Amino acid sequence: MQYFQNVACPADIRIPTEDSDAWSWNPTHRWVYDKLAVAASQGLRAAPHGVAPLSYPVFSKPIYNLKGMGVGSRALASPEDYAAAYQPGHFWTELLAGDHISSDVAVVNGGPQWWRHARGLAAGDGTFDYWQIEADPNSRVEQWCGAWCRKHLSGYTGMVNLETIGGRIIEVHLRFADQWPDLYGGDEWVEALVRLHASRKWHYDDSGRRTGYSVVLFVPHGPHYRHPPRELQEEVAGIAGVSSLQITFHEELAPERHAMPPGGFRVAIVNCWDRAAGNEARRRLREHFLSPDGDR
Repeated sequence: MQYFQNVACPADIRIPTEDSDAWSWNPTHRWVYDKLAVAASQGLRAAPHGVAPLSYPVFSKPIYNLKGMGVGSRALASPEDYAAAYQPGHFWTELLAGDHISSDVAVVNGGPQWWRHARGLAAGDGTFDYWQIEADPNSRVEQWCGAWCRKHLSGYTGMVNLETIGGRIIEVHLRFADQWPDLYGGDEWVEALVRLHASRKWHYDDSGRRTGYSVVLFVPHGPHYRHPPRELQEEVAGIAGVSSLQITFHEELAPERHAMPPGGFRVAIVNCWDRAAGNEARRRLREHFLSPDGDR
């Protein structure tokens, strides 16, 4: 909600930041949350668990997962892996290779009007070290995904987040990636977002875009972590080159009630214009979370 604090939004305009809201508010296009259907729409080799792959490796994950964060996802290298991973509600698809890109798209009646791409550096088991929010276009993603949007999202106006690997779509979300709007343009970009939903038009001067970074902090699963003191949060957010700080878990909820990937529990995101500054902010936060005062 921090990104909306300085921007007026009419009470009757609903802008989803959670997939559960996006699914509820878009009945015509909610089918895109069916990852098996998205794979099939691109001609990818895929089937639900119960239909065994004819060759390996493949990638297995839930058909639906509105909580995200790579929960229940894994690569399968053999029939033995498939047998061990088998469970209802999951599917497998061919294992894609290439850059993992998260793309936010402003769409009017299914037609893309604006793109912004972030490249993820994976850290293993569904976690990321950081995302690079790129200033440059990505013609490979925009060509394939633009045609897909025009074909499958006719009638939809709003933001779409597309995750791709090697230029092919692995996930579709009827929302934007709320992790880094400040790196898109802050209040001015959020104002354009409100206008998109209010008037079904996209107007935004993006001539000043520049590369930014979203540095992610994962810590071990298990402890019930505490939020950093306000003083530490302000200190970290005030480091030169840092744009914003997000604490990404609910202190009052048990750890197991958070959707997290196998590789770690995400506690913070540091958005920055200088990755060295982001790494320093993450180091200070990690010291807190791994100290005796960081969990309870």
